[in-house]
Parts: sequence; structure tokens; C-alpha cells
Amino acid sequence: QARLVESGGGLVQPGGSLRLSCAASGIGFNNYGMGWFRQAPGKQRELVARISSGGSTNYADSVKGRFTISRDNAKNTVYLQMSSLKPEDTAVYYCNANRLNLVSYWGQGTQVTVAS
Repeated sequence: QARLVESGGGLVQPGGSLRLSCAASGIGFNNYGMGWFRQAPGKQRELVARISSGGSTNYADSVKGRFTISRDNAKNTVYLQMSSLKPEDTAVYYCNANRLNLVSYWGQGTQVTVAS
């Protein structure tokens, strides 16, 4: 069955960097759009970045210029490189795999905390 496993979260100081990874299995990875979402305490889950099966990307305004999403189809993995982190980036980050808005899978999430 489909499985998405996130890794790379942790505690980082403001201005620091982290790279999140999401390893997918049980799906035709090449055919799926992949995305990173986040949910802060008391807030709704929101889209952070998305990359299509063809490699097109889009970002939330709040992370443009600071975060970069990429995918390695050979490794069935999607990445989120996060730089210039701010306290407001603190959230649980979730990986999502989506195909034509008909099928969607989620990972279990990884905590990112930005604090001094």
C-alpha cells in the first residue's frame, strides 16, 4: 500500500536551514504531484509548496524565495529545502502525494521548530 515517510525535521534557530525529505513507496511516484503542507497549533493545514509530475513548482507567498521543493524520481523522494527560517515557520510539516485530485496520500508529519 501507499506509504509516505517524512524525515529531517527538528529544532533550528531563526535564520537557519533544514531539509525535509519524504520517501514514497507503493505508488507510481513519477505520476504523482507531490506537495508539502504544514499545520501550526490552532491553525488549519496550509500548502507550503507543490511540484507536479512534470517538475513545475508553486509556493505559498510566505515561503517564496526561502524554500525550494524538488523531487528525485529515481529515489521516489521529494525534498523541501528551507532557508532563512522564521519562528512563524514552526509547524508539523506533512508530505502529500496527489494524482489528478482523485487519489491523495499523506505522511505522518515531521515537527519543525524555529526558536532561539
